[in-house]
Amino acid sequence: MAYFSDQKFKNLNQSEFEIGEYDTCGFENCNFSNFNFHGSTFENCVFKSCDWSNTKVFKLAFQQVKFENCKVLGVHFNTANPFLLEFNFQNSQLDYCNFFNLQLKKSVFQNCKLTEVDFSQCNLTEVNFQGSDLSGTVFDQTVLEKVDFRNTQNLRLDPEINKIKGARFDLDGLPGLLEKYGIKIG
Repeated sequence: MAYFSDQKFKNLNQSEFEIGEYDTCGFENCNFSNFNFHGSTFENCVFKSCDWSNTKVFKLAFQQVKFENCKVLGVHFNTANPFLLEFNFQNSQLDYCNFFNLQLKKSVFQNCKLTEVDFSQCNLTEVNFQGSDLSGTVFDQTVLEKVDFRNTQNLRLDPEINKIKGARFDLDGLPGLLEKYGIKIG
Protein backbone atom coordinates (compact mmCIF):
# COMPACT_ATOMS: atom_id res chain seq x y z
CA MET A 1 0.00 0.00 0.00
CA ALA A 2 1.23 3.50 -0.84
CA TYR A 3 2.27 5.77 2.04
CA PHE A 4 2.06 9.57 1.93
CA SER A 5 3.29 11.90 4.67
CA ASP A 6 3.28 15.70 4.97
CA GLN A 7 2.02 16.24 1.42
CA LYS A 8 -0.46 18.71 -0.05
CA PHE A 9 -2.96 17.71 -2.73
CA LYS A 10 -5.04 20.22 -4.72
CA ASN A 11 -7.89 19.76 -7.20
CA LEU A 12 -7.72 15.95 -7.15
CA ASN A 13 -10.59 13.85 -8.41
CA GLN A 14 -11.38 10.14 -7.98
CA SER A 15 -9.23 8.97 -10.89
CA GLU A 16 -6.15 10.77 -9.52
CA PHE A 17 -6.47 9.55 -5.91
CA GLU A 18 -4.29 6.61 -4.90
CA ILE A 19 -5.58 4.21 -2.23
CA GLY A 20 -3.09 4.29 0.63
CA GLU A 21 -2.12 5.58 4.04
CA TYR A 22 -2.13 9.37 4.42
CA ASP A 23 -0.44 10.94 7.45
CA THR A 24 -0.48 14.68 8.13
CA CYS A 25 -1.60 15.46 4.57
CA GLY A 26 -3.72 18.34 3.30
CA PHE A 27 -6.37 18.16 0.59
CA GLU A 28 -7.88 21.26 -1.02
CA ASN A 29 -10.67 21.62 -3.59
CA CYS A 30 -10.76 17.87 -4.24
CA ASN A 31 -13.80 16.10 -5.70
CA PHE A 32 -14.25 12.65 -4.18
CA SER A 33 -18.02 12.37 -4.71
CA ASN A 34 -19.22 8.76 -5.14
CA PHE A 35 -15.68 7.46 -4.56
CA ASN A 36 -14.90 4.22 -2.67
CA PHE A 37 -12.05 4.85 -0.19
CA HIS A 38 -11.90 1.20 0.97
CA GLY A 39 -8.34 0.31 2.01
CA SER A 40 -7.21 3.84 2.85
CA THR A 41 -6.38 5.52 6.15
CA PHE A 42 -6.29 9.19 7.08
CA GLU A 43 -4.41 10.34 10.18
CA ASN A 44 -3.99 14.00 11.14
CA CYS A 45 -5.26 15.06 7.69
CA VAL A 46 -7.13 18.24 6.74
CA PHE A 47 -9.70 18.50 3.94
CA LYS A 48 -10.59 22.05 2.80
CA SER A 49 -13.42 22.82 0.37
CA CYS A 50 -13.66 19.18 -0.73
CA ASP A 51 -16.70 17.26 -1.98
CA TRP A 52 -17.23 13.94 -0.19
CA SER A 53 -20.86 13.45 -1.28
CA ASN A 54 -22.01 9.81 -1.31
CA THR A 55 -18.50 8.44 -0.76
CA LYS A 56 -18.03 4.88 0.49
CA VAL A 57 -16.03 4.76 3.73
CA PHE A 58 -16.31 1.06 4.63
CA LYS A 59 -13.48 0.23 7.08
CA LEU A 60 -11.80 3.58 6.28
CA ALA A 61 -9.72 4.80 9.24
CA PHE A 62 -10.20 8.43 10.31
CA GLN A 63 -7.91 9.54 13.13
CA GLN A 64 -7.91 13.23 14.02
CA VAL A 65 -9.27 14.26 10.63
CA LYS A 66 -10.50 17.80 10.01
CA PHE A 67 -13.01 18.94 7.38
CA GLU A 68 -13.32 22.68 6.67
CA ASN A 69 -15.93 24.11 4.29
CA CYS A 70 -16.61 20.64 2.87
CA LYS A 71 -19.70 19.09 1.30
CA VAL A 72 -20.24 15.67 2.90
CA LEU A 73 -23.68 14.40 1.89
CA GLY A 74 -25.13 10.93 2.52
CA VAL A 75 -21.95 9.35 3.92
CA HIS A 76 -22.39 6.30 6.16
CA PHE A 77 -19.63 6.95 8.68
CA ASN A 78 -21.05 4.09 10.77
CA THR A 79 -19.28 1.69 8.35
CA ALA A 80 -15.84 3.29 8.92
CA ASN A 81 -13.17 1.74 11.12
CA PRO A 82 -14.23 2.72 14.66
CA PHE A 83 -10.70 2.51 16.14
CA LEU A 84 -9.59 5.93 17.46
CA LEU A 85 -12.24 7.60 15.31
CA GLU A 86 -12.19 11.37 15.77
CA PHE A 87 -13.62 14.13 13.58
CA ASN A 88 -13.48 17.89 13.42
CA PHE A 89 -16.04 19.37 11.03
CA GLN A 90 -16.17 23.16 10.66
CA ASN A 91 -18.41 25.18 8.36
CA SER A 92 -19.35 22.00 6.48
CA GLN A 93 -22.55 20.49 5.13
CA LEU A 94 -23.21 16.94 6.41
CA ASP A 95 -26.83 16.37 5.35
CA TYR A 96 -28.17 12.79 5.47
CA CYS A 97 -25.01 11.29 7.02
CA ASN A 98 -25.13 8.30 9.36
CA PHE A 99 -23.03 8.04 12.53
CA PHE A 100 -25.11 5.27 14.16
CA ASN A 101 -23.54 3.64 17.24
CA LEU A 102 -20.14 5.37 16.97
CA GLN A 103 -17.88 6.58 19.77
CA LEU A 104 -17.30 10.23 18.84
CA LYS A 105 -16.18 11.71 22.17
CA LYS A 106 -14.80 15.26 21.88
CA SER A 107 -15.50 15.48 18.13
CA VAL A 108 -16.42 18.86 16.65
CA PHE A 109 -19.38 19.76 14.41
CA GLN A 110 -19.12 23.55 14.58
CA ASN A 111 -21.13 25.91 12.35
CA CYS A 112 -22.26 22.95 10.23
CA LYS A 113 -25.48 22.06 8.48
CA LEU A 114 -26.60 18.64 9.74
CA THR A 115 -30.00 18.00 8.12
CA GLU A 116 -31.47 14.58 9.02
CA VAL A 117 -28.19 13.18 10.37
CA ASP A 118 -28.46 10.00 12.48
CA PHE A 119 -26.62 10.02 15.82
CA SER A 120 -28.69 7.17 17.32
CA GLN A 121 -26.88 5.18 20.02
CA CYS A 122 -23.70 7.27 19.69
CA ASN A 123 -21.47 8.39 22.50
CA LEU A 124 -21.13 12.13 21.89
CA THR A 125 -19.64 13.07 25.26
CA GLU A 126 -18.12 16.58 25.11
CA VAL A 127 -18.95 17.06 21.41
CA ASN A 128 -19.19 20.65 20.17
CA PHE A 129 -22.24 21.46 18.00
CA GLN A 130 -21.98 25.24 18.47
CA GLY A 131 -23.62 27.28 15.72
CA SER A 132 -24.89 24.26 13.77
CA ASP A 133 -28.26 23.69 12.12
CA LEU A 134 -29.62 20.37 13.43
CA SER A 135 -32.86 20.25 11.42
CA GLY A 136 -34.25 16.70 11.55
CA THR A 137 -31.13 15.33 13.26
CA VAL A 138 -31.87 12.16 15.24
CA PHE A 139 -30.66 11.66 18.81
CA ASP A 140 -32.06 8.35 20.10
CA GLN A 141 -30.45 6.50 23.04
CA THR A 142 -27.53 8.89 22.58
CA VAL A 143 -25.00 9.92 25.24
CA LEU A 144 -24.95 13.72 25.09
CA GLU A 145 -23.19 14.45 28.37
CA LYS A 146 -21.31 17.76 28.42
CA VAL A 147 -22.25 18.43 24.78
CA ASP A 148 -22.24 22.09 23.71
CA PHE A 149 -25.50 22.92 21.92
CA ARG A 150 -25.20 26.71 22.28
CA ASN A 151 -26.22 28.79 19.26
CA THR A 152 -27.67 25.76 17.44
CA GLN A 153 -30.78 25.99 15.31
CA ASN A 154 -33.64 23.48 14.96
CA LEU A 155 -32.49 21.25 17.84
CA ARG A 156 -35.02 18.54 18.74
CA LEU A 157 -34.22 15.85 21.27
CA ASP A 158 -36.04 13.89 23.94
CA PRO A 159 -34.31 14.24 27.33
CA GLU A 160 -36.04 11.06 28.55
CA ILE A 161 -34.35 8.74 25.99
CA ASN A 162 -30.96 10.48 25.84
CA LYS A 163 -28.34 11.15 28.50
CA ILE A 164 -27.89 14.93 28.64
CA LYS A 165 -26.24 15.57 32.03
CA GLY A 166 -23.98 18.60 31.85
CA ALA A 167 -25.01 19.51 28.27
CA ARG A 168 -24.99 23.23 27.50
CA PHE A 169 -27.97 24.94 25.88
CA ASP A 170 -28.93 28.55 25.39
CA LEU A 171 -32.48 29.84 25.82
CA ASP A 172 -33.21 29.46 22.09
CA GLY A 173 -32.58 25.70 22.42
CA LEU A 174 -35.19 25.12 25.11
CA PRO A 175 -38.18 24.68 22.75
CA GLY A 176 -36.45 21.67 21.15
CA LEU A 177 -36.11 20.03 24.56
CA LEU A 178 -39.67 20.71 25.64
CA GLU A 179 -41.50 20.09 22.36
CA LYS A 180 -42.49 16.54 23.41
CA TYR A 181 -44.46 17.96 26.34
CA GLY A 182 -46.46 20.44 24.27
CA ILE A 183 -44.98 23.35 26.23
CA LYS A 184 -44.78 26.68 24.43
CA ILE A 185 -42.06 29.16 25.32
CA GLY A 186 -42.29 32.86 24.58
